[in-house]
Amino acid sequence: MPQTTPITAERIVAKYATAVASVIGEPPATNLPDFAAQLRTAAVYLERSGINGGDELDTAALYLDDLHALPADKQQAWLEQAAESLKDTADMVAEYHLC
Repeated sequence: MPQTTPITAERIVAKYATAVASVIGEPPATNLPDFAAQLRTAAVYLERSGINGGDELDTAALYLDDLHALPADKQQAWLEQAAESLKDTADMVAEYHLC
């Protein structure tokens, strides 16, 4: 059975920061607090454009904001929830750029 690579905050930022930043016209975030802030802003932009799913970006931001307050053994579950909330980001961003 193949091993899966654990989800980390750094991998989430690396995977989604450029796409999220393209929605709000800012440079991509390079750290978790800035990325969570950009997620919240992008969620507003998507909502205003009538694109469904922007609330998922807001949900991911909430998980990422709370990450530092959790014990280490609980953080992986929060990261997995954030990643799940971000799974449709590429589609939402593509739709946004078509508007």
